[in-house]
Amino acid sequence: MVNQGPRPGGGGRGGRGGGPDRGGPGGPGGDRNRRDRRRDEEETPEFIEKVVFINRVAKVVKGGRRFSFTAIVVVGDGAGRVGFGMGRAAEVPEAIRKGGVIARRTMFKVQMRQGSGTLAHDLITEFKATRVIMHPAAPGTGLIAGGAVRAVMEAAGVTDVLTKTQGSTNPINVVNATVKGLRSLRDPKAARERRLALAGV
Repeated sequence: MVNQGPRPGGGGRGGRGGGPDRGGPGGPGGDRNRRDRRRDEEETPEFIEKVVFINRVAKVVKGGRRFSFTAIVVVGDGAGRVGFGMGRAAEVPEAIRKGGVIARRTMFKVQMRQGSGTLAHDLITEFKATRVIMHPAAPGTGLIAGGAVRAVMEAAGVTDVLTKTQGSTNPINVVNATVKGLRSLRDPKAARERRLALAGV
């Protein structure tokens, strides 16, 4: 009796298409895996993630000290949306991961001047003992900011701004003050119309 060998595309071990249950390149399982990976890539946008500050905290317990870490993470899309989060965990990578998750959930739109990479208007904002002053700047000025303020601006996609920090330089306070100020920004046209409406009352 002559051995005819495996049929073409029959899914044998040496078959080119791969068996339907083995998830080979030509099998249904392989197609499904490729579709899942493609969908995950399409649904996962690119974010700018910056770790602003990592703090180690020691808690005295029976038998010694227990250490944990706090990470402040700023996340933005580089196109006007930004958020920040504070993650706590026993390990640094996990604290950063938790901070990033919270930052993504709290992202908001920063009001900027149309057709430019600067803020809509001047603002002064405070958080506890920290004060942050921010001014719009002409194109080409760059980011005149340091530390935590720069991280927030870069993640948000702000390219031209003048800033100054007064009082406490605690990174937690600085990030909170900066984000608080960016949240308070309003569209200049809408703000002007509102002022005119109030003046006419």
